[in-house]
Amino acid sequence: MTKLFHWYASLGLATKQFIYLFIVTLLLVQVLAWRNLHEAESLLQNQVIRDAELLVSRTNQYIDASLDNVENMLLLLSTRADLLEEGNEVAAVETLRKFAGINNSIARTLYMIRADGQVFASSQVVYDIIGNPKLNQLYELALINYGAINVSEPYDSPMSGRTLAYVLPIADVDNKVKGVVVAELNLDLLTERIAPMIYQSYILFTKEGSVINRLDSRDKLLPFQAASYPPKLEESFRGQLALLKVGVSGIEGDSLNPLVAVKSTKNRLGWSLAAFIEEDYFYQDLQKLNNNYRTASIVWIIMLLISAYLLSRSFTHPIRRFVEKMDRLNNFQVVAKLPVTRMDEIGRLTQSYNAMLERIQSLLQKTKNAEEQKKEYELKMLRSQIAPHFLYNTLACISSLAKQQRIDELRDTIRSLVKLLSFSFDKQSEYVSLEEELEGLRMYMHIQQVRYGEQYQFRIDINPDLLQYRILKLTLQPLVENALFHGLTPNHGGLIAVKGGLRKGVLRLYVRDNGIGIKREKRSRLLLENQDGGQRSMYRFTGIGLRNVHERIRIHHGETYGLRIGSAEGAGTVVRVDMPALTESDERLGIWR
Repeated sequence: MTKLFHWYASLGLATKQFIYLFIVTLLLVQVLAWRNLHEAESLLQNQVIRDAELLVSRTNQYIDASLDNVENMLLLLSTRADLLEEGNEVAAVETLRKFAGINNSIARTLYMIRADGQVFASSQVVYDIIGNPKLNQLYELALINYGAINVSEPYDSPMSGRTLAYVLPIADVDNKVKGVVVAELNLDLLTERIAPMIYQSYILFTKEGSVINRLDSRDKLLPFQAASYPPKLEESFRGQLALLKVGVSGIEGDSLNPLVAVKSTKNRLGWSLAAFIEEDYFYQDLQKLNNNYRTASIVWIIMLLISAYLLSRSFTHPIRRFVEKMDRLNNFQVVAKLPVTRMDEIGRLTQSYNAMLERIQSLLQKTKNAEEQKKEYELKMLRSQIAPHFLYNTLACISSLAKQQRIDELRDTIRSLVKLLSFSFDKQSEYVSLEEELEGLRMYMHIQQVRYGEQYQFRIDINPDLLQYRILKLTLQPLVENALFHGLTPNHGGLIAVKGGLRKGVLRLYVRDNGIGIKREKRSRLLLENQDGGQRSMYRFTGIGLRNVHERIRIHHGETYGLRIGSAEGAGTVVRVDMPALTESDERLGIWR
């Protein structure tokens, strides 16, 4: 608290006034906004829940009414024991067909099962072809409670699809059971009729937890088991269904937001209907109110800023002008000194500020010169790493060619060595044309092919239009050398290909070999440490490794450029070089610096 007080005391008058107005007004607006929004949210949520409860109740009533029709149909058919008499088979089928065709009925298939096992169906031809193995169990179910309508659990019927059955015995005047009448419900039709009555998602389920309606896997609110057909609910979600209370409850669904479940009372079959609504749904209509508050807040902030600005100009304009000058200071090399027009504390502060700028500019210039010298030294050191063993071995090869009197090869090898050394030492600039760099590669590979044989092949495939661009000297040579000794030598030969292209102002070069490749764990370290140390350098032209090339490019052109390495064991390696596409005129202007 003490620190906060000292911090506030150190602020300027305009800043203190601004903070005071901002905090007081912000707290007032936030309290009013929170209270109004909270009340509006509560009213809207209660209204939506009441509407949902009413819809669920009316939907349940509709289901009961639809089931009443089925029960009435069964009661009427149970009085027609005469249809089960011998010789009335055609009349029985026709009667069932007429009852099943009633428009407002959700019964899909009707059956009469005679005591001797004979079955009559509303779709007799279909039944004769595919049958229904569930009828024997339904017959036994009808006889459990004699004279009462029994209801089965949901099951899959070859005649009616996903369904459940109402069953009732048929007795004659002497109360002797003549058979059973069965009605398989059209659950799909029931689902289609009640779906428009519900807000978003719903589940109709029995007291045992079996789902009556058909589930849609595209429903984003309900969680389904993976790779299940037909769709099945997650067991954890079904467990939550069993614990839902009648009315409104919270439940976790498959969305990021929790759900609100509205559960109805059970109908006379013990079924319950639960509708599910996203909690975010309650906040949709609050968006307009939020926009009004947001607009008012923006207007208030603008007015507050204008007031604070006017106060600052009236009381603290000289100080704020000085602070603004300092805030805009981002380049000490080109900043102009402040004019000293006052002799008071502000004037003395301005003089101290100008003196500080002079000292900073002097220090920055010294630091810049030191950094440039350091970079130049590092680059010269990188260029000067010519391995002496390479010269010894090449001269030994020349001596061998002379003893064998292979004059043409001797002459070509000496010429290649002279041009290669001239390319490395004679050029004063750090940059050469891509054509000169490729010519140095040809000289280098000629020497290596003379030493190790023609099984080491080299190919250049670059558009002549790219040869004019300037690149750092000895950029490609270390990459080719690395591919030769680490990729092809273990295989006793192979091909090194150099390709290139231009893309959005970036010169992109590739060095590819078909050698042994690089292991994944080693490839990730290639640009983090020098891989060209120890004994291997005696066979190399230079000690410049991949990391050195990568760092040189980044020193000159920034961290956007450099090397990218891709490799597969047994297939080879490709190194991509990204550099800006620069011409000779760019070099004279020093654009890349």
